Amino acid sequence: MSEQTLACPVCRAELIHSGTNLRCSAGHSFDRARQGYWNLLLVQKKRSKDPGDNAEMVQARREFLDQGYYQTLSDAVNNLAADSLKDIHTPKIMDMGCGEGYYTNRLHQALVDNHSSPQLSALDISKHAVKAACRRNKQIQWMVASGADMPLPADSQDLLCVLFSRLMPEPFARVLKPGGLLLIAWPGEKHLIELRQQIYDEVRNSTFDPIEQLSEQFEPVSQQQVSYPFTLQRGDDIQALLGMTPHSQRLAGDKRARLDALDSLPLTLDVNLALLRKKAD
Repeated sequence: MSEQTLACPVCRAELIHSGTNLRCSAGHSFDRARQGYWNLLLVQKKRSKDPGDNAEMVQARREFLDQGYYQTLSDAVNNLAADSLKDIHTPKIMDMGCGEGYYTNRLHQALVDNHSSPQLSALDISKHAVKAACRRNKQIQWMVASGADMPLPADSQDLLCVLFSRLMPEPFARVLKPGGLLLIAWPGEKHLIELRQQIYDEVRNSTFDPIEQLSEQFEPVSQQQVSYPFTLQRGDDIQALLGMTPHSQRLAGDKRARLDALDSLPLTLDVNLALLRKKAD
């Protein structure tokens, strides 16, 4: 595995590999977990004892995504990334908020199939998610870390992927090379509208505008919509989808019972993808 150089989360100095250990010139040291990931999330940076998605949410997301319902979306992400990196043989890429690794793993495979030799790193704040991600692909540099303080050198990445994760314009701009690219995904107005109609008495349209939110540091390059119908054919898949979304935590008892009784559910995938370029200083 070709691993990227990482930056110490304490002092930002370069971390040097020594077997299963990372150490900086100031003596800060980090061990590789037996599953293969680096834990670079400092205790004082945690907002809770066990931040991010819990083990149950991670398992539900893995079970759902492995059924292939979102494969067309994943393919669109991969095509966009591969096209944007076509002139770079060994691109440096970070997938921030990688979850249990479904999209990251398929991105790595697509780039390799496209005759690229990516140095692909991925992080999530959830230890449970990164442990699961390690099982997907040993060629990816997985880490538990904060997206607000990514353990990467400044101006080091060719591409930063942020799929359905919180936008943090300044940290994103810091790690990207001059002219580096940011690939983001966020739900469209009709995304899982049928499920939301089952859960909420009133479904409200979002006013979220990520392009505007990122406009100080980034300029838009392209934008596209991925939208298609699909049907969950098993009750287990419906429960997995519920378990991986925050919607399940807002379910009234009668509505949960109604969803529990379904053995199929027609749905709409509606996701926006955008590619943005880091502005010159």
